[in-house]
Amino acid sequence: MFRRLSRLLVPLTVALCAIGITLTCAVPTAQAAPRPTIVLVHGAFADKTSWDGVASILRRDGYRVVAVDNPLRGPAHDAAVVDRTVRSLPGPVVLVGHSYGGAVITNIHDPKVTRLVYVAAFAPGAGEPIASAINPLQYPGSQLLPPALQLKVVRDSTGVGGYNLDAYIEASAFPKIFAQDVSPATIKTMLAHQKSFAASANLELGGRPSWAKTPSWYVVSANDRVIPPAAQRDAAKRIRARTTEIASSHASLVSHPAAVAGVIRQAAG
Repeated sequence: MFRRLSRLLVPLTVALCAIGITLTCAVPTAQAAPRPTIVLVHGAFADKTSWDGVASILRRDGYRVVAVDNPLRGPAHDAAVVDRTVRSLPGPVVLVGHSYGGAVITNIHDPKVTRLVYVAAFAPGAGEPIASAINPLQYPGSQLLPPALQLKVVRDSTGVGGYNLDAYIEASAFPKIFAQDVSPATIKTMLAHQKSFAASANLELGGRPSWAKTPSWYVVSANDRVIPPAAQRDAAKRIRARTTEIASSHASLVSHPAAVAGVIRQAAG
């Protein structure tokens, strides 16, 4: 009897297994799209530590975050440096630029870049210098002027004869112009990390803009004293960005990291 039962059960088991295999093959397992890596590009008068607050929030949310050292030599040169980092990363990338960093990400065309985020940033078109966004005749209000804005000669392998003329913000003027809503203790840290910026970069003409074909987000700083808010709003409109406005100084990534991280999170999905 047991032998007869075994002869009946074996074919039945095989048939059930075959049905199970067929069903498994017929209904593919849904796989979530890979999360993008978020690449943060700082602007002039700062270094990558300016992104520390934003990066910490995004990492807690489970994103891989890379803050890049931006050389601040000029949009084309600096875009090539950042692009090397982008090419080294697996999967999709969200590029985020603050201030001058926006001009840098605008000149990157790697196909793995799926989203752009501009944070109080320049977003020049082809043949445009970033200085046009702070042209006082069209966009009055920038306080980034002498004597607050100072110049110095620096050693620079990209400059003529190994030197360049760099701009920086004088220490006593830094809080009022760049970060009026940041604590004195944090201002001290920001000053210690201030990087000078090649003055010639202001006049370098932009290349083919990546925002023309890449979905973009823009965070406007409503109380900005570096890039006038009107210039930021016009830039956001021109690049057809999803726009968020916050009551912030130019240094919104430092004074409002949660709000900035929230917009980056929207872009990253």
